[in-house]
Amino acid sequence: MNLPNALAFSRILIAPVVFFLLVNRGLFEGVHPTWPDFFAALLFTIASITDFFDGMIARLFGQSTKLGSILDPLADKLLMLSAFLGLALIDRANAWAVFIILGREFFITGLRVAAAAEGKAVGASNLGKWKTGAQIAACIALIVSWFPYLGDILLWLAVVMTVWSGFEYVRDYAHLQSEVNR
Repeated sequence: MNLPNALAFSRILIAPVVFFLLVNRGLFEGVHPTWPDFFAALLFTIASITDFFDGMIARLFGQSTKLGSILDPLADKLLMLSAFLGLALIDRANAWAVFIILGREFFITGLRVAAAAEGKAVGASNLGKWKTGAQIAACIALIVSWFPYLGDILLWLAVVMTVWSGFEYVRDYAHLQSEVNR
């Protein structure tokens, strides 16, 4: 296992801890209620940073592997799932926004798997990278909840970017399909 894969695997391990901290806040009796939030936000932020570095290291040092191509998106989805689902369960994130974001993520993952089965790749666009950044910012703002409405604004911005980038993936996949059928 190389460093990029280890970083992706660390996200898989951190995801349930973030979820646990969010939904089991009552277990920390005698601890100020902001501390579980702080640690959840800290772990989520660290895990999000590893997402940037695992890809950069893999490309820079030629350490891209088939395992990494599976682990990285899986780790990304689990981390976002843990945060968004936890936030929805503690009523800090709008359930419809979470449904739209997670539904799009799983749909596009399926689309990418279908493309890969055909020997094609639908890569991440710049908007897709911005979408991820918006989702991360929304999760952090909603977890710490320091500024009223900031988390909600960022969440709905992330929803718009998520849907928009989803359309880009569908368009790119349709373009690949039309090339195959020529």
